Formats: sequence, structure tokens, C-alpha cells
Amino acid sequence: MEFYKYQGTGNDFIMIDNRDGQFPKDKNLVEKLCDRRFGIGADGLILLENEDHYDFKMVYYNSDGGESTMCGNGGRCLVAFAFFLDLFEGRCTFVAADGEHEAEIHNGIVKLKMIDVDMISYDGEDAVLNTGSPHYVKYVEDIGHYNVSAEGYAIRNSETYKENGINVNFVEKLNDDEIFVRTYERGVEEETYSCGTGVTASALTFIQKNHLNPVKVQTLGGPLKVYAEKTGNSFTQIWLEGPAKQVFKGKIDLL
Repeated sequence: MEFYKYQGTGNDFIMIDNRDGQFPKDKNLVEKLCDRRFGIGADGLILLENEDHYDFKMVYYNSDGGESTMCGNGGRCLVAFAFFLDLFEGRCTFVAADGEHEAEIHNGIVKLKMIDVDMISYDGEDAVLNTGSPHYVKYVEDIGHYNVSAEGYAIRNSETYKENGINVNFVEKLNDDEIFVRTYERGVEEETYSCGTGVTASALTFIQKNHLNPVKVQTLGGPLKVYAEKTGNSFTQIWLEGPAKQVFKGKIDLL
């Protein structure tokens, strides 16, 4: 099987052109391919498939092999992959687990439209919202030394969230228009270098607090930017922008 490897701010994905429908959708196989010692190694695996009335369809799997909800950085990488395959010019529309998305690409920078967010809920002082995947957002200090793995694991596996799981984001304000985000991802079950839906969720809570747009976001894997229009407690015209790059391609025996 031919595969490609892409990364968006350090969030890395195996990309497979599955327009012929030949990829065996098996949880154990996906988990094996994503394994960093015994497989290709990735935070997730993404299938590019055909879909009527769209340029393509996104099917996303976490590294544990389970088919999952929307992945923002994965979506941006898939747009770059589809552009590489000459499936569109400049702008595209595709469908994912959370519905329709628009995107554009210029010089390796992908700007992806995310779903609208109707409201931000709160668990104590911390925010809870869905940006295509469920997210918990907690503001902290000295994020560089914060124990993201331990604290993220504790919240993700708490009585409130352990059944369905939740992604946990820790945020520190850097400047009036800039934050730093670190994310513990469900399905990966550890901190990743970046999480697109998590960055989006964190930026929306920052916009809610500070009434500004856009927000610059630093992650372990590099910078991103989030745009949004706020009306009351809801958000529309949400865009996630940042680089998406092909790392390598190869072939692997699935037997």
C-alpha cells in the first residue's frame, strides 16, 4: 500500500488515497500503522475518499485505531494532500464526521473553516465546548513546566468525562492577542505537539474573554491563527490557519 506522511505544527498523520475503497478498515491495522516503533508512526490515520457533491471526504482514525470525530490539523493536512493530488485549485469543500468544511491553500498555508459553536459551557471555572471534537479548556500559569500528561489524564478519566472521553487543553496568555496551548488528546492518550480543534476551542474562550479577533496561538509544534465572529455566547465564521507539510511517502506491506 502506498502512503504519505503529513504534519501540521507537529501533529502528524498517515494519509491514504482511498478513492478506490480498497483500504481494509480494521482497528488493529490502523493502530499498528500508527505505532511509532512497529509501524509508520503517527497521531492518526486519514483516508481521503470520494463523496458526491464535494471535492473529497475525510475519514479520521486516532492512533488507537478507533474512528473519531473531527481533527483540525488533520483536516488541514488532508487539504494539503488533496491539493498535492490535484483534486482542486486554491479552494475546496469537503465533508468530515462533523459535517461540511471549506478550505483554501496558499504557499503551504492552509486555512480551514471549522463548524459553528453554539455555546461555551463551564465546569467550575474551566470551559467545555465542541469544535468538531469535545474540548475542556483550563487556563494555567508557567505552561512550559505544567504537567500536561498527568493533569490531562486526570480530567479525561474523571467521572464526568471518562465514558466518552474529552480532549484537555491547558492555556497560558502570552500577550493581548496571543496564547500558548498544550493539549492532552483522547484516543492518542498523551500530549501531542498540537491539536487543531483544541487550539480552536482555546482561542474561542480567549475571544470570549477579551473580545478580539484573530488570536495567535503558539503550540509545541509551531504557530497557528484562529479567526471567529462572536455573537453573544456563540461563534460563526471560525477559521483555523497554519502550515501543513508533506514529510515523506512510502509503501508498506499490510500482511
